[in-house]
Order: sequence, then C-alpha cells, then structure tokens
Amino acid sequence: MLLLFLLILVSYTPCESFVQSFIIPHKSCIIKEPIYRPIHRPINRYQTNTHWTLNVGTESSSEKILRETIQKENEGDGQEPDLEPDVVKESKAEQTQPVKTYTVPAHYVKPRPKPRFLLEKAFEIYDDFTYPSSAESLTPSASAPTALTPPPPSTSIKPSPHIVILGTGWGAASFLKTTASTPLNITCISPRNFFLFTPMLAGASVGTVEPRSITEPVRSLNPSSQFLEATSKTVDLKNKIIECESVTCEGNSCEISTFNVSYDVLIISVGASTNTFGIPGVLENCNFLKSIEDARRVRTGIVNCFERASLPGLSVERVKEILTFAVIGAGPTGVEFASELRDFVEEEGPKYYSSVLPYVSIKVIEASSTILAPFDSELQKKAISELTRFSFKGGRAITELMLSSGVKEITPTEIELNDGRKVAYGLSVWAAGNGPMQFTLGVIEGLEEEQKDRQNIARGRLAVDPWLRVVGGDGSVLALGDCACNAEDVLPATAQVAGQQGEWLGKMCRRGYDFCPEGTVVGRDMPPPSSSSGSPTIAEKISSPAPGVACAFQFLNLGILAYTGGGSALAQVQITEDKAVKSSGSLGFGLWRSVYLSKQVSGRNRLLVAVDWFKTKIFGRDITRL
Repeated sequence: MLLLFLLILVSYTPCESFVQSFIIPHKSCIIKEPIYRPIHRPINRYQTNTHWTLNVGTESSSEKILRETIQKENEGDGQEPDLEPDVVKESKAEQTQPVKTYTVPAHYVKPRPKPRFLLEKAFEIYDDFTYPSSAESLTPSASAPTALTPPPPSTSIKPSPHIVILGTGWGAASFLKTTASTPLNITCISPRNFFLFTPMLAGASVGTVEPRSITEPVRSLNPSSQFLEATSKTVDLKNKIIECESVTCEGNSCEISTFNVSYDVLIISVGASTNTFGIPGVLENCNFLKSIEDARRVRTGIVNCFERASLPGLSVERVKEILTFAVIGAGPTGVEFASELRDFVEEEGPKYYSSVLPYVSIKVIEASSTILAPFDSELQKKAISELTRFSFKGGRAITELMLSSGVKEITPTEIELNDGRKVAYGLSVWAAGNGPMQFTLGVIEGLEEEQKDRQNIARGRLAVDPWLRVVGGDGSVLALGDCACNAEDVLPATAQVAGQQGEWLGKMCRRGYDFCPEGTVVGRDMPPPSSSSGSPTIAEKISSPAPGVACAFQFLNLGILAYTGGGSALAQVQITEDKAVKSSGSLGFGLWRSVYLSKQVSGRNRLLVAVDWFKTKIFGRDITRL
C-alpha cells in the first residue's frame, strides 16, 4: 500500500502556475517614468550619508509595443502620441478597486501527518541532487506582464529579485547555506560578520572551547551573496528602503556612516534581545550569554573572582561572597552554564585555586518551581540530582537550586529576592528570557493595526502567517527565528526552529515561489504560488496542498538536549506528541556531543571544536587573562 501511495504521489503533476512573476514590485506603471533596478556596488562605509546606487533601466518590450500601437493610431491625424491619460486612468481605476480577499482553505495550513512529513524530508535530500536550481526558475516567465517588472539588462539573462536578509543568526545562516548554489541576488546586512553557534556559549565562557571555534565567517556561507557590516535602523515598507548605520573605529576615534539599501524581498532575522522584565539593576550588574563578547566577559570575570579571593587579608565571609556565582534562570542556557562552571571548579580548582576551593558556591535562582521547563518531569528530576550532587570525594554540593524565587532587584553586590532574602555574589549571569529588538518594534509600529491585533500572542515579535510572511504587509517582507511568531502555531524560540525556517524559506526562494502575488495583503490573501516554469520536485508533489501552491512551514521537532555537567547530559527526542525517547547520563552526553558536533556549519568548526574538547581533556582549561 505504501508503494502504491508513493507511485500515486510521484505521478501527480500540478498544473501550470497561475502567477507568472516572482516579485511584482508595483501594481501599476506609468510608462513615461523610468524604471529603477538596484544593482550591486560596494558601499563606501567610511563616507557619511552614502546611498545605495540605482540604475535607470530602458523601456521594456511591452511598453515599446504599446507606444508603437498608439503611434500608428495617431499617424493619420498627425497628432503626437499622448500616453499618459490612458495609463493614469487605468492606474486610478485600479486604485478604486477594493482589495481582494482570499479565504485560505483549512487543508492549506493543516500540519502534514508525520509519516508523510518525514517522507517529504527524505525526498528533499534526493531532490537537491536531482532538481538543481536554475536562473530560469527564479525569474518571471515569458507570459508575465513585463510592464510591471524591471526591464532586462543588455544580456539575455533576467535579473532575479533583490533579496535582503537582516542578521547572521541561525535563520539567516540556514537561508544563506541553502541558497549558496543558486543565482539569487542576495545581500546580507548585520553588525556581526560571522555566524555564532550559540548553544556552546556556556562552554566558551569557561574555556571548554575557544570562541573562534564556534564562529564562522558569514561570507563563507554563501560566497555569491554580498555582505554589508552595518546595523539596520529603520525600514520604509512603502518604498522598500532600509536605512543602515555602520560604525568604523580606528584607534580612539569612531566614524558613523549611514546609507540606504533598496529591496524587492526583505527577510527579517534579527533575533531577540535580553528580557530583563523591568527588574532594576539587571542591565547594569549582570552578565549575559548572547554573544562572543558576553562569553569573553564572563570568562574574564570568573578568573577575576578566583584571583581576588586568593589575595591575602580577606575575611572568610568576604571570600565566600566573591566566590558566589549567581545564575538567574534555570532554562537550558542557565543550567548548561552552571554545569560548565561546576566542571571548571572541579577540574581546574584543585590545580590552581585549592586554598579557596572550599568557599566556592553556585546558586541557580529560578522563579518557577522546577528547572528545564521544556523537558519531561522525569528528566527534570535527573537534572536536579546531577546538579546538586557532591563535588570532590567526601565533599559538598557546590550548586544550590533556589526554586520559586523571583528576583526583585540586583545591586553591584547583592541580589534581592521577592521574599526578602538577599544573596551576596561575586559574579552574576542573567539567563532568564528573550525580549524584542528595537528594529522589530519599529516594523510592528509601521504595520499598525494588523500587527497590534496579534501582539497579545506575539508579545513583541512580528506576527507572521504560515508562510512566514509578515502580517499586514504585501508579502515582500518575511520574518523568521526569535523575532517572528505565528499566532496560530506558536513555536519555541530555539536555534532548531530558526534553522528549519531559514532552510525552508531558502528552498522556497530557490524554487521560485512568489511570496507577494499582486494585490496581496498578508492575513487575508492567497498562499505563495510558484512562478517557476520547471516541473515540481518529488517533495513538492508530496507536500503541496494544491497544484503550484507552496506548502506552509511545518516544524519537525528533533528533540532537545541539555548538558548537566560531569560528563552527563539529557536528551529528549519526540516520536509523537505524547511519546518521546529519553536518555541521560553518559548516553545522553554522547548524543549531546555528537549532535553539537554535527550541527556545526562547517568542517572547520567541527575540527576546531573536537580539538578543543581533546585539549581540555588532556591539558585542562586555559585560565590566562588576555
């Protein structure tokens, strides 16, 4: 039966696409006005108020035919051709037409059954080798209304839409890797010119791995794309222009340059900031684990605490305060950092700081009643047991879990809890949640009611439809990762979700799906149709809800992992909604390391991480402050 089902699926051939253009930038076009097309040109980042260069195109073929027709009609009267009135009338007529609404059928967004979804994923790997992308699948077909599209250059190759992606996190990196072998016209904008493997920041903060081992230059992910090292400040959604700011520092002086970048398709993948929940003193007195700079700062702070505590003349109470490490938040980030820190104390402490070792303590402060909320309760208990085990032979438990303890205020030396208790500390790390980026809030504000109506669920994130298009836009703006939220199917803000979204979006662009058919208002209109003239892949035949229509994004939960220290880790792999394969201890640790090693974005990273683990095992961690 399964074989028969596969044969039926493979033999099914969707009809020709009903939308002919990948991107239609304008609803109407006055022929007498020049058409603009963005071209790639290096930006002078040292020059203030620089602007993206625009290239004036020539008259398209349809415009030429229309002009010649009118000229012939007017030849008998000796009149000069007057094109503007007819076109303006047509333009005004279009403007008075009500916006079409399209009710998306329920089966378009209904999750595919897991066996079918897994079969689709398997054929995607096969299709990558069998159905190579071509420039033809990314450009409008011959029957497209060329008056509404940019004119072709002097060569016979049609330019693909200008795709701008903001950010270099998990979503952006997956998108860039997926589209690396395609002729797409992509520009990546980010203040950080590298991808960071964020799950290993906890290890980098204590020296288990080196910072450069978990970073990869973004230019190597997609050599055919262009990268601009700048911060996106605002976006003009109507004119499709992004205002960017670049800071260049030489010595003690810094220069700020601003420039604009135009786009046809904008992908927002700026991630999230740290959520302090308005608690006083968090930003001023806590360390975070969001960037390489944070990991370096924490690593230096840990060594500073041990060196300060080793100075003569300090009381025992003062030494205890200095060597108290407070971790606020008991999610995967907080637990993994506390575990890595305890490994540092147990393995490097006896060699370098034996005199102050009895005074070290790690306090994990959590507002809820348990730790590692995404995990099964059985694994949560095992994690608690592992975290609070005795360190050293006949010793004591270094880690103390302070559950159901909300933070009220943080001063430079103390953490005040909601119940009135105070915890003196030497170094604190905040790992208690994500908040929105300022750029994301600006886009939400620009889309007004369409976004505001969904913010009770999105909570500072961009509300998107099942195809990752930003609700309220025309389909040319998409969002993924921690800055996006589908109110109908809320997903966790994890690297796994962002990575799958970036990969899915890259494949949709690679196959030429049109995310903004003419007249689209996302939230009320049709799903993206295919503008490619090529035959659908096997995976598309399996997944597509209708001929020529893109399948909605569907998350495949591959499981969650967490390191709990001492060569022990938790692994939970979901089989169904109710069933999961669970492991812990050494088996979980082996799976944790295998997955983290395989998920590195390059062979260079895999080799460097493996070498770092080997060095740490043989020689220990480096405690020098550079």
